[in-house]
Amino acid sequence: MVGNRVCSGALSVLAMVLSVTAAGAAEPLWQTLPPTPSLPPTRVSGLAPVNDIKMYYAVYGEGAPVILLHGGLTNSNYWGNEVPVLAQHDQVIVADSRGHGRSTRSAKPYSYELMASDVVGLMDFLKIPKAVIVGWSDGAIIGLELAIHNPDRVRGVFAFAANYNPSGVRADLDKNPTFNAMIARTRLDYQALSPTPDKYDDFLAAIGKMWATEPNLSKAQLRSIHVPVWIVDGDHDEAIRREQTEEMAALIPGAGLLIQPLVSHFSLLQDPAQFNADVLHFIGSLPE
Repeated sequence: MVGNRVCSGALSVLAMVLSVTAAGAAEPLWQTLPPTPSLPPTRVSGLAPVNDIKMYYAVYGEGAPVILLHGGLTNSNYWGNEVPVLAQHDQVIVADSRGHGRSTRSAKPYSYELMASDVVGLMDFLKIPKAVIVGWSDGAIIGLELAIHNPDRVRGVFAFAANYNPSGVRADLDKNPTFNAMIARTRLDYQALSPTPDKYDDFLAAIGKMWATEPNLSKAQLRSIHVPVWIVDGDHDEAIRREQTEEMAALIPGAGLLIQPLVSHFSLLQDPAQFNADVLHFIGSLPE
């Protein structure tokens, strides 16, 4: 059934792209930036005391835990198109990374290893022994950090749009209009959600400093991963070099490689039906 959903979703997107292209009325899907969705209501949410911060989280559904980790500068609202679908099958937990969204930050410099330790702390707080990690961009890198350093806490990692060192980022990213539109949007997000709404420029500078030097996962570390991993990206990703995506999949033992058609770095917004079907397929492939 998942395979049929993937196929039908891809065909529907293809029809849409072809129709708007023929009419000359719109940009291709992969050049669009759909509105940020909202998370559905939940009765389980709060600020968890994790390491030296307070980390926002929300829980949906019942069943095996699946943790959704958002991209850099964004927040958990960006999973608003995925949560209602995934929560029909599993318990879904969303969280705002330190300094993002509703979570606080400390004076510690940002690092992926530190943010991965925050996720472990949240799992401890929620008494979750093990979870599937679905990560987007920075969230995918955090997922790989967990697979390397905390494999006993991870059932599998669906890593969308990750890089393993700074050379995996496209050199022309700062000239891409879709990515620049996202950066502009995150300023408004931050002002609306953050406990320090006037500190966006400091926040952006701190994240930018991390991006300039991290991640720094070695090939040996990637080869050491033994939990199930899919390395996933959009075929029009404006941020991540395809060569590194393919290299990561080749380095991680038994990893799957999935290139989603007709979408970019923002696949989860551009084609949530395809994204959801792929995540469900991944979760369904995991051993109990």
